[in-house]
Amino acid sequence: MDLAFASLKEVMDGLAKGAFSSREVTDACLAVAQKNAGTTHAYVALLDEAARKAADESDARRAVGAAKSSFDGVPMAIKDNMLLVGSKTTAGSEIIRNYESPYDATVVKRLREAGTVFLGKVNLDEFAMGGSTETSCHGLTRNPWDHGKIAGGSSGGSAVSVAEGSATAALGSDTGGSIRQPAAMCGVVGLKPTYGRVSRYGLMAMASSLDQIGPIARSVEDASLLLGAIEGRDQMDSTSVDLKEEWALPKAFEAHSSSALLKGLRVGMPKEYFVPGMDEGVESSV
Repeated sequence: MDLAFASLKEVMDGLAKGAFSSREVTDACLAVAQKNAGTTHAYVALLDEAARKAADESDARRAVGAAKSSFDGVPMAIKDNMLLVGSKTTAGSEIIRNYESPYDATVVKRLREAGTVFLGKVNLDEFAMGGSTETSCHGLTRNPWDHGKIAGGSSGGSAVSVAEGSATAALGSDTGGSIRQPAAMCGVVGLKPTYGRVSRYGLMAMASSLDQIGPIARSVEDASLLLGAIEGRDQMDSTSVDLKEEWALPKAFEAHSSSALLKGLRVGMPKEYFVPGMDEGVESSV
C-alpha cells in the first residue's frame, strides 16, 4: 500500500491494527509535500518537525494501548484561515503574513484532542475570496493532475494536498463553493456541512452568515468520518447547533448508504444546471 494515497479509513484501520505507524504515514505525506513544493505548492507552511514529533507520540500511545481515538496519528492538512497554535495564520494575505495563531480553532482543538497529526497549513485565495487559489500572497497553487490548470478555490491547497498524497485528509472552508469547487477540480470529495453543524470559532470570517468548515477527503466515507470528528455544538459559536441523535456521523452514513434505503430514491436536479457547452464527461457523470 502506498501510504501517501491510503484513504482515511485505511489509515485509521491500519494504525489500529499496527500494520504501519503514524510516523510512516506522516513521513510519506511529508515527502510528497516537499517534493511538490515547487510545482503544485499546496502548503504555505510545512510543520514537519512538529508533525514528526506528534506522530512519534501517537505511536508511543498506541504501543501501550492508550490511543486517544481512532484519529490518533492520522496526518492532516489545515487551510490557512483556521487558527492552529504553533503556526502562523495568514489567510493568504500580506497584511497578516506574520500573525501567530493565539489559540486553536474549535475544529483544530477537537482534532488535536483526538490525536491528529497536523502536517501544516495549506494555501487559499486571499481571505478565502476567490475560486482559483491564484491570489495568495504565498503564490499560486496548481492542479496536481495538470500543472497548467487551476486547482480551484478558495480551498485549493486543501484539495491539492489530498489529491496529490501530501495529506490523508484536510479541512477547508466554504462560503459559496470554496470546498466543493476545488474538490471537484482535483478529483476528491468535498462537503460543505449545513450551516451551524460545525463551529466557526477560530475561522477567519469571509461572510459569517454563510461560512462553514468542512472535510476534503478521498471518498464519501472518509468525508463522513472527518465530519463526525469536528461537528457538534460549541459554546464559543452561538450559531452552532445541537445535533439530533439521528444526524450523528458516521452512524448516519452507515444507515443511509445501504442499497435498501436508496432503492427507488428520486433526486431532483434543476434543469438550469444543464447548459449549452457543458463538458460531456461532467454531464454524463451527473
